[in-house]
Amino acid sequence: MEEKHALTARERKALKTKNKLLEAGKKVLLEQGFQKATVTQIIREAGTGYGTAYVYFKNKDELLIVLMEDVMAKFYDVAGRTFAPKTSKEAYHLIEDQVKSFLSLAVEERDILRVVKEASGVSEAVASYWEDVRSRFIGSIAADIRHVQEKGLAAKHFDPEFTARAWYYANEMFLWDGVRDGSSFPSKKVIQTLTDLYTGGLYKDQEGSSH
Repeated sequence: MEEKHALTARERKALKTKNKLLEAGKKVLLEQGFQKATVTQIIREAGTGYGTAYVYFKNKDELLIVLMEDVMAKFYDVAGRTFAPKTSKEAYHLIEDQVKSFLSLAVEERDILRVVKEASGVSEAVASYWEDVRSRFIGSIAADIRHVQEKGLAAKHFDPEFTARAWYYANEMFLWDGVRDGSSFPSKKVIQTLTDLYTGGLYKDQEGSSH
């Protein structure tokens, strides 16, 4: 087993400084929004020098992307859940649970995601990162579709990649609705509608929920 490397005093100080900048960046971005926030505001909030700050992040775009990585890790955990249903009914419930978790996270992380939504319209770096996020989700969904097609649970005339894109974008649309609406977001209705629509078309002998 590989031994964990103990951080030196210098490395611990560097990590502490980076975390201070991330915490300050998050605070400023949430308060000001992406376009109004400035690196100067973040540096002042963190209490670091300009030269020190630019060692870790060359701009607010880079800092936001690092903040996004922590949030997206939670979404990737949902997407990475084991998906090996033996029946269409089991597939329905697994998909329903994934949609529920995905949209619940959107509401839970709505503050930072609102900043991401704003930033993706003006920052090439953030927009590019979000495209990578989309590609990762779509690839995971396509793999699940191929799996259930091979098991004879899903109709084989559906193209896995194309279907995965359609399914992902339907979920992303409601993700942004959840970010916008927060506690007023009609999650139960959205979850049932999405799951019924998707499984009712893709899966054999699947007539939707019985709720």
